[in-house]
Amino acid sequence: MEQNQKTRFVYWIDDKLYLNITNKCSNKCKFCIKNFKNGIRGFRLESQQEPTSIQIIEELKEVLNTKNWSEAVFCGFGEPTERLDLLIEITRWIKRYYGKPLLFRVNTNGQGYLLNPGKNVIKELKEAGINKVSVSLNASKEEKYVNICQPQCDNAYNAVVDFIKKAKNELVVEVTAVAFSDVDTREIAKFAKRLGITFRRREYIPSVY
Repeated sequence: MEQNQKTRFVYWIDDKLYLNITNKCSNKCKFCIKNFKNGIRGFRLESQQEPTSIQIIEELKEVLNTKNWSEAVFCGFGEPTERLDLLIEITRWIKRYYGKPLLFRVNTNGQGYLLNPGKNVIKELKEAGINKVSVSLNASKEEKYVNICQPQCDNAYNAVVDFIKKAKNELVVEVTAVAFSDVDTREIAKFAKRLGITFRRREYIPSVY
């Protein structure tokens, strides 16, 4: 049973503050928690309407200065770079009003350049104050990626790899993969090593992202 039936745009796990800024995503991953849950850890994240910056900031005001957060993470029921301008606006707002050291991370499918043509996505993230990107890769070859992640954009896999290569020169980067039946995490770990990137294996547990 969900602890809070109201959709949350700001939620938390331990000392990490999470930003659920969109339900839109350019992938339809087979393992996605949205396929069988409407939220996580008692927070409802599913939404029929995209939040405004005002709605997100109002929720932030309720919790931002109630705890010593270690990290602010853009991660929810969608791909954060679908709303790059909002991501940047919220990052800057938090940096202005929190007033304590805080790491900023974006959990992303790595398709930011496809979703924001003409923009230097990595540069904009860095200038806003993002420290790290965690890129969900889930395949070491294009055919496998298309089968597992079902991207809605053409040439998505190559775009993700290119995003990782660009990001590692500017930000802390890790590649992740879900321990899902179709995902070969060992091959992806080897692939990440060849790229010079840290790899993190994520457990496939329906109640935990």
